Amino acid sequence: MNIAIVGTGYVGLVSGTCFADTGATVTCVDVDAAKIERLENGEIPIYEPGLDELVKKNVAAGRLKFTTDLASVLDDVEIVFSAVGTPPDEDGSADLKYVLQVARTIGQHLNHYVVVVTKSTVPVGTARKVRQAIEEELQKRGVNVSFDVASNPEFLKEGNAIKDFMSPDRVVVGTESERAKKVLTRLYKPFLLNNFRVIFMDIPSAEMTKYAANSMLATRISFMNDIANLCELVGADVNMVRAGIGSDTRIGRKFLYAGCGYGGSCFPKDVKALIKTADLNGYSMEVLKAVERVNESQKSILFHKLEKAFDGQSLSGLTVAMWGLSFKPETDDMRESTALIMIGKLLAAGCKIRVYDPVAMDECRHRIGDRVVYCRDKYDAVLDADALLLLTEWKEFRLPTWGVIKKAMKRPLVIDGRNIFDVEELQEYGFEYHCIGR
Repeated sequence: MNIAIVGTGYVGLVSGTCFADTGATVTCVDVDAAKIERLENGEIPIYEPGLDELVKKNVAAGRLKFTTDLASVLDDVEIVFSAVGTPPDEDGSADLKYVLQVARTIGQHLNHYVVVVTKSTVPVGTARKVRQAIEEELQKRGVNVSFDVASNPEFLKEGNAIKDFMSPDRVVVGTESERAKKVLTRLYKPFLLNNFRVIFMDIPSAEMTKYAANSMLATRISFMNDIANLCELVGADVNMVRAGIGSDTRIGRKFLYAGCGYGGSCFPKDVKALIKTADLNGYSMEVLKAVERVNESQKSILFHKLEKAFDGQSLSGLTVAMWGLSFKPETDDMRESTALIMIGKLLAAGCKIRVYDPVAMDECRHRIGDRVVYCRDKYDAVLDADALLLLTEWKEFRLPTWGVIKKAMKRPLVIDGRNIFDVEELQEYGFEYHCIGR
């Protein structure tokens, strides 16, 4: 089966590589010639565990190719996936200009039946706009070529994307064509041989499912952060509360961890977009508006804890160590990360900042330059520090040598934004320890 995937960002590159690994012939398309050249030279533009090896394997096998010219591959493919970006506009709505550009290009060069599948996260009604854009271009050419449009939202977790793609919980496909349904069933069958879990539905429902899923997960996070903040005020322990409610099968244990706010490329953008979609349809998503407010507030909570630890005194001149820059472990993605908020607040307060992250240092340097000190490891970061802030729960941060850290720091103050450390252990070493919800 021959397919094309337009967009070599996170979704497009992971999806294309995994399809190729099942035997499909995949051409990944991107307008960024420099990125395509890097990919052809074996350079992976994103960090995702295992992706580097999988790309090289399938390129060597001739199943994975790269180009900047979508028109050149259209005659050879059965399916075209659109996985281009949908960045938020100033009002929070999803910007569809790249999605519609892809649709127009398809319409300008289409000569035989294909299934055009939107994999980008897009608002309800986008498939209708894609179909209209393709039809308008076909009419300009005076040709009548049949095609189908479908929605196939992705549910990949950064840091675990390959496993998620190869062994999915479910595959959601929105289509109103039996022909397209057969084509997509054939494509996905290798991933689901043991338990065929493709959920077919109408296109608007598929488009809504992606937003609803991410918004529900964001809601659970903000709810637990709200509970954690109240726990601190009333003397409860949010970890015990989480164990208590998570054991209820109606609730479950996932996404109930309190922390210093969610970030990334999906949750913040998708919550905003769903709120905007509702506004445009005369409805107010009050729960999601609260979710967003709680999360924005939570991203500043470590700064407030630092101020409290210094009794409201000026923080100017302090050295603050930060462990973790990415919005979550196993990725270098810093989009909407709490670290960026914290760096901004600490710099405004006059602090010197020493940072360390296993993979996101280059991304941080790209975003903010040399406004912070980039350290070679976690121990270098705490040298002469007045406080240590933990922002990302990388595995290598979980069992540090506290005796070494105690000697290196100017003041043994640890503020744990992800609740990964043992309070009794740190107290035994003589640390002042603060976390979320205890």
